[in-house]
Amino acid sequence: MDVTKLGASVTFVALSTLGGFGVAWVAGAGGPTVLGLPLLLACAALAFVVQWVAYVPAYLGKTERFYDLTGSLTYVSVIALAVAVTSQSQGLAPRALAVAALVVVWAARLGTFLFRRVHRAGKDGRFDEIKVSWHRFLVAWTVQGLWVLLTALAALITITAAPGRPLDAFDVVGFSLWAVGFGVEVSADRQKARFAADAANRGRFIHTGLWAWSRHPNYAGEIMLWTGLFVVGLGGYRGGQWLAVLSPVFVWALLRFVSGVPILELRADERWGGQPDYEAYKAKTPMLWLWPPTR
Repeated sequence: MDVTKLGASVTFVALSTLGGFGVAWVAGAGGPTVLGLPLLLACAALAFVVQWVAYVPAYLGKTERFYDLTGSLTYVSVIALAVAVTSQSQGLAPRALAVAALVVVWAARLGTFLFRRVHRAGKDGRFDEIKVSWHRFLVAWTVQGLWVLLTALAALITITAAPGRPLDAFDVVGFSLWAVGFGVEVSADRQKARFAADAANRGRFIHTGLWAWSRHPNYAGEIMLWTGLFVVGLGGYRGGQWLAVLSPVFVWALLRFVSGVPILELRADERWGGQPDYEAYKAKTPMLWLWPPTR
């Protein structure tokens, strides 16, 4: 066993967990509590514990098939905890219920979509090397817990906010942005799934529909919808609640620089790089943000 890699993995798990707890503590200060501690801290603990419990059978079976589904179930669990405790302690505003419902809808749709995709493929290539290493695989599951917490942070802050703030322009803009982003993400995923299911497209890359507007429109949609939920709460953030901005920023940074765009761009370049039609597509199509295609 490489002691250096083991040490790096353990350090990363510890720092990710402590960082998540720290953010939850600051953002949840002054809000509802569980056993005298901020409710958001309990949500953070739940997000990590669910991952670690699921990690055990996943590592023993050397499988990643339930990774994405577990992530989605964690969103639902964390939101359910926030809703249950807040409703008992101070009541829920209509805005809070709407935000909770939107997160559950998004998580259910994405989780089932990714679950079906990995089962059709038989595996997720991202995990080929790490699932045989207990500590590197643990890092992946811990990262998912941090992903759930930081991505849902703005929603959790809005759900646990004291009721009384009337509906305002931030709600109109935020919910509209969520609707557009969700529509873009769902449409892009469906377009790509239909394209891949057509035997005539085997070995080809998709460049039609929303994929003519962006090389990664599904990611653009996801960033938009989480930005929308952040905007919904803009009229009510106070003190540490402004950490809600981490939600859209984290989603953007993760997809743009870590686990989304870089990996897929590298795979696409390895597969189609040098082909005139692919190079032309790259040259005229934005990497992430949607823009009408030019003729």
